[in-house]
Amino acid sequence: MEKTAICLDVLCVGHASYDLVFSVPHHPAADEKTVADALLGCGGGPAANAAVAVAKLGYRAGFCGYLGNDVYGESHLRELQSYAVNTDRIVRGDAPTPLSAVLVKPDGKRALINYKGDTAALPAASLDFADIRPKVILCDGHEPHLSLKLLAHTAASEVPSVLDAGSLHAGSQALMSKVDYLVCSEKFAVQHSGNVNDALTALAEIAPCVVITLGERGLVWRMGNEQGELAAPPVAAIDTTGAGDAFHGAFAAGLAAGLAWPELLRYASAAGALCCTRMGARPGLASRDEQLALLQRWRPAATA
Repeated sequence: MEKTAICLDVLCVGHASYDLVFSVPHHPAADEKTVADALLGCGGGPAANAAVAVAKLGYRAGFCGYLGNDVYGESHLRELQSYAVNTDRIVRGDAPTPLSAVLVKPDGKRALINYKGDTAALPAASLDFADIRPKVILCDGHEPHLSLKLLAHTAASEVPSVLDAGSLHAGSQALMSKVDYLVCSEKFAVQHSGNVNDALTALAEIAPCVVITLGERGLVWRMGNEQGELAAPPVAAIDTTGAGDAFHGAFAAGLAAGLAWPELLRYASAAGALCCTRMGARPGLASRDEQLALLQRWRPAATA
């Protein structure tokens, strides 16, 4: 008997962690002890955060990745389900759920420590995608085997694909030439080519469309012979954790909704900016109403 198809706007494939976010007056120096002003515990990870971002914006989201059979994995699974994120393609196991300690200063700048233990990328054979019907695929590079399998499975359907390229590593390198939209951080661009301008040119030879996010300086993009830039929305930043994840989730959701290119960039930029206005990545992800309110008052100049 054939399974009922799981229809999603965006399927996010990659990393899920549990975040412990400490609000600190400054990043401690060597041998220094400091006291946090606040502590937040919540789910994290680029692809998992993006899935929640998609769901909070009112779209059908799914997450595909790994969570351990531990207290952090249980908590994160319940959190994803509370946002109505489809969790049918989550693999559970005895390896630990990746854990991140995030130190956030009053100016919003952060330091992050991630622990994975012996948790490794899942093999391609660990999941079947036969009954998945996503409009858009978003990968963060941390589950390259599953991502490549899914991209191959949906290639005939011409499902648009996005890579969240936060840093240059084996996973992002394996996927960067396989996606339609390479949406990368300034860190990735510099690691790849030494500077943003050279990266924009070089990466455009690898992927059909390249977007490089520059934090509070906005973004630059190139698609074919066209290129442009877009300033970031003006917000009071409290914590930049998760801003890139919010951007990628909204970018993928906007693709699923069929937004025109200038509106798509505005849509994603608004989500990234709003995420900076609260402490913690997951609490900072914008609702549909918050997103709409910022877009109504923010009218940037043309991007090309």
